Amino acid sequence: MNTFSYHRELPQRDFEVAVLGGGPTGVAAAVAAARHGRKTVLIEATGALGGMASSGLVPSFAPFSDGRRLLYGGIALEIFEQLKRGMRHVAPGAQHWVPIDPELLKRQLDELVTAAGVEVCFNTLLVDAEREGSRLTRAVVADKSGLWGCRAAVYIDATGDADLAARAGVPFASGDEHGELMPASHCFILANVDEYSMAHDDYPWGHARPGSWRYRMLHSGKYDLTDGHTCVAHLGPGVFGFNAGHHWQVDPARPETVSRALMAGRRIAAEFRAALAEFHPAFRNAFLVATAPLMGIRESRRIQGDYVLTLDDYLARRDFPDSIARNCYPIDLHAAAAEIEDARSGRFEAMKRFEPYRPGESHAIPYRSLLPRTLDNLLVAGRSLSCERLVQAAIRVIPNCLATGEAAGTAAALAGASGNCRAVAIPELQAELRRTGGVL
Repeated sequence: MNTFSYHRELPQRDFEVAVLGGGPTGVAAAVAAARHGRKTVLIEATGALGGMASSGLVPSFAPFSDGRRLLYGGIALEIFEQLKRGMRHVAPGAQHWVPIDPELLKRQLDELVTAAGVEVCFNTLLVDAEREGSRLTRAVVADKSGLWGCRAAVYIDATGDADLAARAGVPFASGDEHGELMPASHCFILANVDEYSMAHDDYPWGHARPGSWRYRMLHSGKYDLTDGHTCVAHLGPGVFGFNAGHHWQVDPARPETVSRALMAGRRIAAEFRAALAEFHPAFRNAFLVATAPLMGIRESRRIQGDYVLTLDDYLARRDFPDSIARNCYPIDLHAAAAEIEDARSGRFEAMKRFEPYRPGESHAIPYRSLLPRTLDNLLVAGRSLSCERLVQAAIRVIPNCLATGEAAGTAAALAGASGNCRAVAIPELQAELRRTGGVL
């Protein structure tokens, strides 16, 4: 936490709820708060909403269903269903790995926050946080006009990296016992892909088994692909999105590592296009049309909250009396730097999973995991909520970010002028979430 004397003289704006970060978490939080009548501002560092789902070019949603029922309702389901209606090639009933049209999503989120009455501040960066005792008193931000103070009764940290919480002195953990983080990925889009060849594909996209096209591509020695990690989704006519390759030792709290990875990612996206053009007939005339403006970060800070969601909770499919959302996504831990050579050689699939849940199974996410231990008027939602590292590898996906974001926004509205998020009545919060379609 760094505070400077000149902050005291800054221009200041007052709100009831201030949301930092305009990704899926922040959009859901801001819309929920505004729909409950609170004067809400959404502060976003880039020029578009959606975060990894739009500017990050993540090609598809993680499953919305536990195999038996939809597990994500409310604002999450509203966004999901509206996006599907805009993609004619997606079946209306699709629930698993539904592709994301990033430009369509950006426009839809603009309309969503505008209709809710949220004030959006694009190209606005968090600079600092000020606190008095157990209360956050001001977030200092910067835009083209200079520095200004954002004051609110309740703040929601939806930055994905717990930036606001960290600047306010909230204790946090990051990475494994050595501080090492999961690798990042830089997503990209290829166009002019032969859909007929893709639809009649005898070239499996799964493991790089000896003799497969992927195995030959990885072992050709001609292309720098980092490893064989490749997820692909059909975004539109002849257009496919890729979540491919890994970038190790990338820490969003160290901008120089992200800058290095972005440059490497753009180069490797071109390598993937060239390699696919040689080894897969659908990509012979493919064209690289976009690389993501944002690096695909999987892991960063996790706050220490009133409750730390544990691996035991995940394995036990545990419920909680203060449940505000559920998760069915498996523990998805990507390879550490020590395993780079195995990943590159093809001997190691750079993704580790615990035994996935069976259909109908899930665990609850408690409200207490959104509450930082040392502050009463700050909520932290999305991948930075309070949990053990292995659990973070499960709850970091977009549907969970949307669900916990809506819960945070609803709780912020219920906290009212006092801003005391610990005083929110859990039965009232749960009733509101259920009323709007939440699954607890």
